[in-house]
Amino acid sequence: MQTLRVELGERAYLIHIGQGLLSDAGLVTPHLELAKVAIVTNATVAPLYLQQLSVALRTKNVEAISIVLEDGERYKDWATLNRIYDALLEHRCDRKTALIALGGGVIGDLAGFAAATYMRGIPFIQVPTTLLAQVDSSIGGKTGINHPLGKNMIGAFYQPRVVLADTAALASLPPRELSAGLAEVIKHGLIRDDEFVAWLEQNVEQLRACDPDALAHAVRRCCEIKAAVVAEDERETGVRALLNFGHTFGHAIESSLGYGNWLHGEAVAAGMVMAADLSRRMGFIEQADLDRSVALLKRAGLPTTQPGILPARLLELMALDKKTEGGQLRFVLLDRIGAASLRADVPAALLQETMAACAAT
Repeated sequence: MQTLRVELGERAYLIHIGQGLLSDAGLVTPHLELAKVAIVTNATVAPLYLQQLSVALRTKNVEAISIVLEDGERYKDWATLNRIYDALLEHRCDRKTALIALGGGVIGDLAGFAAATYMRGIPFIQVPTTLLAQVDSSIGGKTGINHPLGKNMIGAFYQPRVVLADTAALASLPPRELSAGLAEVIKHGLIRDDEFVAWLEQNVEQLRACDPDALAHAVRRCCEIKAAVVAEDERETGVRALLNFGHTFGHAIESSLGYGNWLHGEAVAAGMVMAADLSRRMGFIEQADLDRSVALLKRAGLPTTQPGILPARLLELMALDKKTEGGQLRFVLLDRIGAASLRADVPAALLQETMAACAAT
């Protein structure tokens, strides 16, 4: 097991990374205020891992109630959130009952928002079971639900007490889900670590084959990057916005297609190509850097063009992006492979060229 620490003062917490952690309830119990937890999961993850975690908790005399939701991005909404509240109330969960998110990014976001708001805040623990959640969404305290007009537009910052990333769970992921997670892995390298990008270019096939050592290294390096950024800028007032590389375009793609038709990582991958293309048109990176980024994403099994959404529609949806200030779009662009910056000086003509060039034909 490897352990990292997210430095947030009195709200600092540990990230444990390793195989078999779902059976180690001793990693959870030090963070409980009461010997009772509510596990939020979904219908896909529950048959795989709910019993394993519940049994481990029972061996530590912890009562575990289960809240099993439908699986999919389209269920990240008010109605599903209310199902969590209903279950917590029905089981008379109080302010000391911990809520455990067992699943991917959707479950983590939903459960985290429920924990942030139920009785004005209850203990929250992340147990991510997808690659995307282990390297990105389980860390940093972003929680929330989608609105029909925009992804993640309703939510709160609410940090977990601990994160348990059991890399053995990644072996159960369908290839498409694993590739979606690799989009966020590649993102971390492109914005922060050129040596990691070079490592990914050497090991992307091993990652897709679920090689345990390769996955452990990738998860740890992404967690190191994410933890450092969150510690520096918890509320996304500065450098943390760089973690949204590709997301301004990607969220617009998701919203336009309907949540769940493309996986989040797939939309982000296409969005990263658009952001890299725009970076090249603005003279920040060379064509070779763009080609290198596209080639890596393709090898990861990800889409590198957006599915023909009209530029006017993309612009309409991007206007709702949380990085927009005073009605002005801001984009995370590459300065080079391994470094990025937030830019508001994007000429409309170049943006139009990028949207046209990156659309599927």
